[in-house]
Order: sequence, then structure tokens, then C-alpha cells
Amino acid sequence: MPLFSPVSRAIAQLDDPAFLAVAWRSVLWSALAFAALAGAAAWGVHAGVVALHGGGLLGWLAGALGGAAAALLSLWLFVPVAAVIGTLYCDRIAIAVERRFYPLDPPGRTAPWGEQAREAAALGARVLVLQLATLALGIALPGIGSLLGWAVAAFAVGRGLFVAVAMRRMDRPAALALYAGRRPAVLAQGALVVAASLVPLLNLLAPVLGIAAMVHVLHLSQGHPRDRPRGL
Repeated sequence: MPLFSPVSRAIAQLDDPAFLAVAWRSVLWSALAFAALAGAAAWGVHAGVVALHGGGLLGWLAGALGGAAAALLSLWLFVPVAAVIGTLYCDRIAIAVERRFYPLDPPGRTAPWGEQAREAAALGARVLVLQLATLALGIALPGIGSLLGWAVAAFAVGRGLFVAVAMRRMDRPAALALYAGRRPAVLAQGALVVAASLVPLLNLLAPVLGIAAMVHVLHLSQGHPRDRPRGL
């Protein structure tokens, strides 16, 4: 399987209304979540300072600093939160890809919402933990730590997105077994998605591109003539 084939096909479909709708929903829900976080943090810091030292300029400065800190934290958390939200729309993206590239394949099943939520939460948690590890490695081992962090993040993102996609066509144990047999291809796409998440604006589309790429990995790895993509 060519290394860039799944991602290039995903990029070629970015004009699909289903892709754009999921991307906008991911950004919108992420922005709302972060706005709420920033407001709550600013209010909490301000209330704490007022309780200890009274209001006035000190209270106002504390609220402003709390809001600024929350805003920075929100930017840092954007990728895991967007990945969680994007994974919840996995079915919509997979259907759009299969309708365009694999029309002869039988439709996949829509995974129960509980399974989707569990996979999304697990993916978000892994990415968040790995971002913390990447930060620590980057401080302790500049350069090398960043590369190691990128590799570990590629594993988490690739595995999480592939299993979420594969569960539309099989149960979780079978999806994990298939992942074990397709690990190099999955990790390569995960690495490309993580790299895309570091580019401003392109990072908004990283979850969508990642899910679409994993749909292609799933189909192309099966090797059936009817599963070969139409067109590209």
C-alpha cells in the first residue's frame, strides 16, 4: 500500500459536504467547550482572590490572568478535544468515503453511541496523556524528545482512529486483531495526521482527514478487487 495513498485520497475529498460539516461541528463544539473553560477559570480565580484579599484592581488582574491561562490551556488541548468530537462523527465520514470510493461494498453498521463515546474518550485521553509526555520529553531532551513524542502520538492517534473505523464492520476484538496485522500502515497514517495537527488551520481538519485515511487503510488492506477505489 503506497504510504501517502490513504491521506491523498482523503485530501481529494475535502470538498465533500459531509467532510466540511463534520469539520465545522468539531471546531464549533471545541470552541464552545473552551469558551466555557476560559470563563469558568477566570471566574474561579477572581472569586478566590476576592475571598482572600477583597476586590479592586487585584481581583480584576487575577480574573484576567486566569482567563489568559485558560485560553492558553485551551489552545494546547485543542487537538485531543477536536479528535474526540471528530471521532463521534466517524460514521458520517466513513459513509461519505465509501459512497465515493467503494460503492460496491456493503454498508457498514453504525456503532452504538456508547461504543463510539467510549472509543472517543479513550482516544482523547491517550492523546492528552501523550501531549503531557511530549511536553516533558521536549523539556528534558530537546529535539529527541519531540521526535519521540511525535512517534508515540502517531501510535495513539493511528490506533484509536483505525479501531473506531474498523468497528463499523466487526466487533472490537476483531478490530484490534486487524490493527495488529496492519500496524505499519496505520502508524504511518497516524504520523501524517499528527504532523498535520501541528500546522495552523490544517489542524482543524486533522481529525476528519485521519478518519477518512483509516477508512482507506481498512479497505485497501483487504485486497479484494471490488474494494479497489474508483477514480483515483
